[in-house]
Amino acid sequence: MRIYLPATLSMLTALSTAGEFRPVGGTAFALTPALRESYLDGDDEELAEAAIREAARASLRLMAAEGDGADEGASLPARRVVIAADVDEVKLRPDLDVAVVKTPGMVTLADVASLLVDGSEAEDKVIRAMELVDAADLGDEDAELAIGDVEDFDLGWYATQELPFLLELL
Repeated sequence: MRIYLPATLSMLTALSTAGEFRPVGGTAFALTPALRESYLDGDDEELAEAAIREAARASLRLMAAEGDGADEGASLPARRVVIAADVDEVKLRPDLDVAVVKTPGMVTLADVASLLVDGSEAEDKVIRAMELVDAADLGDEDAELAIGDVEDFDLGWYATQELPFLLELL
């Protein structure tokens, strides 16, 4: 199953170095039967985009927890990161959300299909969204608008073999 793992740039660095990645809490997002049922229409590509959006929002939460890119002196820029991977075992978790799945253990670099990362033009909006993601989750309309501003930016697609170059160019 293709899953979308929320991550941060520091997690990508660790993936590049160690060749494996442990998803936080084993949480990922995917085109699940529950996600498919929650939409009236849409093809697999459109529904996968919904799962990617959820993973990108979770990436904001991870960055907020790490403090990535929020400070002037931060070593890494503020960019949402989603790792697309193909894994055999996942546990559907519709009790958490329609697109949520849990994956046991590590995801290796060999499992990774591609990387989705914000471009530099999104950084200001990402920083603002990081600050407000919790408020948006609690229903704050202004915070939700800030999240919408960052979601207007498409994540750039990178092949797995581009990972070292992507990190070098940050």
